Formats: sequence, C-alpha cells, structure tokens
Amino acid sequence: ESLSAAQQWVTGFVHWYDHEHRHSAIRFVTPGQRHAGQDDAVLARRDAIYAEAKRQHPGRWSGVTRNWTPRRTVWLNPDQNDPLVQRDQRLEAA
Repeated sequence: ESLSAAQQWVTGFVHWYDHEHRHSAIRFVTPGQRHAGQDDAVLARRDAIYAEAKRQHPGRWSGVTRNWTPRRTVWLNPDQNDPLVQRDQRLEAA
C-alpha cells in the first residue's frame, strides 16, 4: 500500500520473529531469549518440568524426555557435506 505500511509490517514481523516465535533449531526458545542469555535458564526449567511429569506419570513416556540441552552451535542452511556440520549432527544425535 505504501512505504510506511511496508515498514510497519516489517517492524511487527521482526518483533514477532525475535521475541515470540520459538525456533526448533535452538530448542524452542526465541532468538531474543538466546541473545539475552536466557536460554539456559528456560531450558533447565523445561527439563525439570518434563522430568517431574515423567516421574508423576511414567506410563505416558515410552522413553527419554525431550532433549532440552542448550544448542551451542546453530547452522543456517548447513552444508551437509561439511565435516563440522556432520560432527554437530552426530553430537546432537547422541
């Protein structure tokens, strides 16, 4: 509609993306939480919640709970042939 409308839309989108959208590659925390150093505490809290839920209702769990260990390496469009990417994927699977 206008340059101003486009700028307003982008501003709203960037806020949503950085502060509301939880990214699977960084264990469902927001980029804002990650950049502010809050991800360790958020993920530790989730891990404790999952562990308690499994303790209270063991029949609902067929195996281990979700991995809430903070991701230290994050790839954007990773080259699957890159040895560093392959190493990270092996560590992630362990």
